[in-house]
Amino acid sequence: MLDFRGKTVLVTGGGAGIGRAIAESFGSAGARVVVAEIDPPRAREVREALAKAGVDALVCETDVRSRAAVDAMIAQVAARFDGLDVLVNNVGDFLRIVKPFEQCSDEEIEAIYGVNLKSILLVTRAAIPLLRRRAPGSSIISLSSIEAFRGIPMVTVYSAMKHAITGFTRSLALELAPAGIRVNAIAPETTETPQVPVTAMIAPEHRDHTRRWIPLGRFGTPQDAAGSALFLASDLAAWITGTTINLDGGALAAGGWYRDPKGLWTNLPVVTGNGFNF
Repeated sequence: MLDFRGKTVLVTGGGAGIGRAIAESFGSAGARVVVAEIDPPRAREVREALAKAGVDALVCETDVRSRAAVDAMIAQVAARFDGLDVLVNNVGDFLRIVKPFEQCSDEEIEAIYGVNLKSILLVTRAAIPLLRRRAPGSSIISLSSIEAFRGIPMVTVYSAMKHAITGFTRSLALELAPAGIRVNAIAPETTETPQVPVTAMIAPEHRDHTRRWIPLGRFGTPQDAAGSALFLASDLAAWITGTTINLDGGALAAGGWYRDPKGLWTNLPVVTGNGFNF
């Protein structure tokens, strides 16, 4: 039921990290894969990797924050594949803007909006006509963040964009349900990617605490997100829409609870410093 032969899947930001894992996983499952990637070297690398794997792929160097660029990409998809079965809105980044909200500039707010929400709105709106051609059974999956379901200080604008994806997903799911197009999201906890090399960010003396910070004992991997995306796009999830998978190793269930060095559960601080290399 994870056979996507004959299906066409579009993944934004598919040149690295979670997006690349998703693109390659759909390709391995038989799908025709379209990748939108703004970075030329990453676009070249994923194009070569998909070709080597024998995947029928179209890699577009596209800025998904630009309506003109998005429209041009969708025109290419329509010309080559005639329709679209799955859209994965993967693009998103906190852009390393970590500061009090009152210190955020207009330019920083616009940049975070453009990457994390505007891109999803533009690509989804442009892709819906192609998704209708393959409906019922087509689907939209947006990558959100666990920060859509909790507060995160100093990254308030990013968190607001991720909360917005939850409302977008639920509302669009209702609009498109009569057409048989499902709309869901994935909200990962901290995941090891080139954007966020989290293990390298943790001070060596604190790395043993990782298995205590997250109930399942590790950070996420791009393959974890890819597995969730394949599930949501498959017939196994045929009755799931308007939902977000919290891909978090149990972090939300734990709330502020974690295990201390003796393995006992606590919600009190027991580690000096913040655990990172700064």
